[in-house]
Amino acid sequence: MGQLAFLKTFILVSIPVDIRDNRRHVHVFRQNGRRQHSVAKIWIEKDGEPCVEIAESTLSPKENKMLTDAITAHWDFINNQITRCFNGERTVSKNIG
Repeated sequence: MGQLAFLKTFILVSIPVDIRDNRRHVHVFRQNGRRQHSVAKIWIEKDGEPCVEIAESTLSPKENKMLTDAITAHWDFINNQITRCFNGERTVSKNIG
């Protein structure tokens, strides 16, 4: 699992086995001790073009908007880090908020 970014109390990650999925996405975990379950899954592209949308989420609309806005603003960095994760390379984490 590659940590991509931090935003307030959230960690955005990419999971190498997700390379088989039809759209690139990030999983969002809430930072608090043991992180066992993703609290959101956010698509970051559609047909290879930037397209940030919520796939699944247990978060509030305000938190979802904060996440999608930050991902959109840092799209190139996040997409590049997902590529690194899928290639088995070490990812670099960045604070995006």
